[in-house]
Amino acid sequence: MGDRLKGKSAIVTGAGRGIGRAIAMALAQEGASVVVNDFGVKRDGTDPAPGPADEVVQEIKSLGGKAIANYGDISSWLDSENLIKACLDNFGKLDILVNVAGILRDRMIFNMSEDEWDSVIRVHLKGTFNCTRHACVLMRQQRGGRIINTTSAAWLGNTGQINYVAAKAGIVNITRSVAREMGRYGVTCNAIAPGAATRMTSDPTVAEATKTKGYRPTQEGPEHVAPIVVYLCTDQAANINGLVFGAAGGKLSVYSEETELKSIYKDPSKGHWTQAELELLMPVSLARELVNPAPPQPPAEPKT
Repeated sequence: MGDRLKGKSAIVTGAGRGIGRAIAMALAQEGASVVVNDFGVKRDGTDPAPGPADEVVQEIKSLGGKAIANYGDISSWLDSENLIKACLDNFGKLDILVNVAGILRDRMIFNMSEDEWDSVIRVHLKGTFNCTRHACVLMRQQRGGRIINTTSAAWLGNTGQINYVAAKAGIVNITRSVAREMGRYGVTCNAIAPGAATRMTSDPTVAEATKTKGYRPTQEGPEHVAPIVVYLCTDQAANINGLVFGAAGGKLSVYSEETELKSIYKDPSKGHWTQAELELLMPVSLARELVNPAPPQPPAEPKT
């Protein structure tokens, strides 16, 4: 057991399995008291159960750490508020919030149902907002805290996961916005884009979808993701704010913010762009050397 986070209290959502569990364990091993939140559902968000959270709490306690279980649904405004209260009631304050909880309901855009869209957005995006919003009330009063959100490399675009991609892109911008709003109060907000072999990545459909970006899921375990999260929670990381860190196997990286690549200009007093002007300029300026990520393909040969 270390003491880098001695005296700190933390909440980790989705901490019953996978990356969330690894982070909860790592925080506890550095001395933090941890609220292990997990709704205990399957990959698709169904069949909640208390078992996963209870098991991690017992693991932490068996190693001499402090932890309590919470079974709330973070997509619920009331449950997420009660989650923050549970940390305050049991440990006196909240220093660290790590938003990990998520589900998958993968489908191509032309097959996705409204419920498949809503459920993933609700857990990932609204759940991150709910917990962060309630935590920020307390952290603003305390004038200090650490928030780490979980996005994914898929936020840059993927196939068969449009609900998940939209949620993860939203989480990146929640992170950047919270960093700007809360930094003045001594609160930092960063995100991780993890890669690890978990039940969330074990589905063949997910593995196949990631190939479209030339990305191969790492076979390394979630424990390789946890160290950067712990570091971001320490006093040493007090000036790291609003960034996204990649963590997969032995590789750590930091992402840049999107910026304009190139521009063309026209004096507004001379009217708006005409189609003739765009037809002339676009191929040699903004559209020059652009690559279609998914060019049209010939129809599949009918099966005989």
